[in-house]
Amino acid sequence: MSGKEFFVSRYEQLGWKYRPVELRQAIRFNHTINNGNQQALVLRLLSLGLTLEKISFLPQGYWVCNSKVSAGATAEYLLGLYSIQEAAAQVPVTLFSNLKGKRVLDASAAPGGKTVQLANDMDNTGSIVALDISKQRLTALSNHLERCHVRNTIVYQLDARNSPKMGLKFDRILVDAPCSGNFASDPRWFQNRTLTDVERNARVQREILMKAAECLTENGEIVYSTCSLEPEENELNIDWAIHRLNLQIAEINCPGTLGLTNVFGKQLDPSIVHCRRFWPDQTQGFFVCKLVRCPST
Repeated sequence: MSGKEFFVSRYEQLGWKYRPVELRQAIRFNHTINNGNQQALVLRLLSLGLTLEKISFLPQGYWVCNSKVSAGATAEYLLGLYSIQEAAAQVPVTLFSNLKGKRVLDASAAPGGKTVQLANDMDNTGSIVALDISKQRLTALSNHLERCHVRNTIVYQLDARNSPKMGLKFDRILVDAPCSGNFASDPRWFQNRTLTDVERNARVQREILMKAAECLTENGEIVYSTCSLEPEENELNIDWAIHRLNLQIAEINCPGTLGLTNVFGKQLDPSIVHCRRFWPDQTQGFFVCKLVRCPST
């Protein structure tokens, strides 16, 4: 079970008609470095030939348009004044409440865009433990953190499925789960993916979610996200989590379409409507939701 026809048929059953998309490049201002003066930086980049347009649903996000220079080749980028970060990928961190001073786990941190965003929204207070299984990716992550003046983060080589072995509890946990990706950001996606791949990734994601729940403080929050369009990695995983892990879905103020509560004829928990899907358009495909502990009875 693979190929473009197979996956496109699935998307139509889920309520979205396939069309080719052209993604727009996006950047995110690192406001703790530029002192929150967004307009001054917009004008500074404009003078270099980098024309920006504000992204309405992101506090620090801008589309790059009509650029005469590469967004990754300016001194301002090298100084960490902004990060190149896909627009939908900027959403998960914005869903946490009150990050300042908190202990945060970034369960699958590399390449580090969301880790830097977390540190920014924390004003470099509290602490972040950033995990990744790959030593090579952690080197790139460390370089990214240094460039963006992040001072509150510990980088640690560890599979997120082993996170309880650290013996720590976290107030906020970001599970930007390793996933199957989607066709919008990979031209050969349809040729390279099968339903077996998707199901294998979904099992790994459930293991990570289970271990993240073990590390969560009583009043903590988990934000779960993927850049997959497949319900096995998204709504079906969240349905599993709320029935197995003593978690519930929190309502979020977020763009996108509502989470699917009926997947190929299977009725899911009605609270999954509070999740959000980004079908590919100007952004890549994406899924996000926020989980909290069920109230004690």
